[in-house]
Amino acid sequence: MRDAEDDPVCYVLGVGSQIGLSIIREVGQASVRVIALATSCDDLGLESRYAVAGEIVSHVGNPEGIDEIRNIGFRYGRGYLIAISEQHIRWLIEHEDEFGLIVPIVPRKEAFEAVLDKEHTLILANALGISTPASIAPVTLDEFKRAGATIGYPVVLKWRDPNVVGPLLRDAGIPLLKAEYIYSDSDLALAGERYASVGTWPLVQEYCPGRGFGQFFLIRNGVAERIFQHVRIAEWPPEGGFSSVCEGVSLRHFSKLQEQSIRLLREIGWEGVAMVEYRYDDRADRFVLMEVNGRFWGSYPLAYYSGAQFALALFHSAAGVTPKPVGGLKEAIRCRSVLGEMKRLHRIIFQREKIRDRGFQVDVSCELIRFVRDFIRPNVRYYVWSVRDPWPFWRDVLNGIKRFIS
Repeated sequence: MRDAEDDPVCYVLGVGSQIGLSIIREVGQASVRVIALATSCDDLGLESRYAVAGEIVSHVGNPEGIDEIRNIGFRYGRGYLIAISEQHIRWLIEHEDEFGLIVPIVPRKEAFEAVLDKEHTLILANALGISTPASIAPVTLDEFKRAGATIGYPVVLKWRDPNVVGPLLRDAGIPLLKAEYIYSDSDLALAGERYASVGTWPLVQEYCPGRGFGQFFLIRNGVAERIFQHVRIAEWPPEGGFSSVCEGVSLRHFSKLQEQSIRLLREIGWEGVAMVEYRYDDRADRFVLMEVNGRFWGSYPLAYYSGAQFALALFHSAAGVTPKPVGGLKEAIRCRSVLGEMKRLHRIIFQREKIRDRGFQVDVSCELIRFVRDFIRPNVRYYVWSVRDPWPFWRDVLNGIKRFIS
């Protein structure tokens, strides 16, 4: 009989959020040995019952981190590493042959750089007939100031690659904004002057109303082996950002959009997991591409609870094991972050002046009723809380108390 210790290990790097935690749960429940690689002793994944061990990697991104991961491989055996953040993935790509017994599961460098560049992604998508927001990529302050009048207000400012510009802004003492809403030439000029000291400016994009709609794929040899999609019920910040509540959408719907997304990923040369994110205006029945994320996404717990098994299939493919077909997705599962919802409700009730999108409208009473009702709906799951694996939740609560005190 083959000893289970001979089977490859799944190493998960970046277990401080619900993403890494859900990957640990999904793979661990399939009787795969999972080692949680944390960057802090407070990381949620260290508390999961489905991680057979946890290790702190203190120097991710540095040469010392390579030695740390290599030594962990000597202790636990050969295996494959799944990373969560774009910064970690980029580092692993640069050093993927240097981790000894541990093999990082990473996309090709050229494909990964392509999806990080929002402008490049939108150009490819537009050539394929996918609806994209009108965009201008200014290279001078004057071009930046004229962009709003060319596109028409309001416009939204987004960075081509936040990972590249982030350190520049931090050194200059300028906050990195995921999206900035601009309504006039004077506001655009002020924003342009703010970034003049770093000599680079964000994309200026057409404002697209609606809510987030995500399609998720595992691409292997150009074939989509896993597909999942969801719509955002609520977001933080309220005008658009991350899912605080999301709900699965049957694959019977929006099949044409699925085909378009797959064509885009093939054009990029993508292999692995990816999220293709749209803005969906249900009034106009219009989908507009926002970006492609070449990594596991923030709402991954919903895919986990729905049985999509992206992480397990990715691990099995890397290990040379044919992934088992999914028996059928659980439809209409809803997943929520209660803390994210509470922050959102506080903003829309008490801090409406901080909502940057002036077109954002919501019925507060309906939002409050939904917030309460979701606690008793049988199809609702939670980003962190799990009856079968409760300790990460209590670690999350303790972390929140620590942040509040500090």
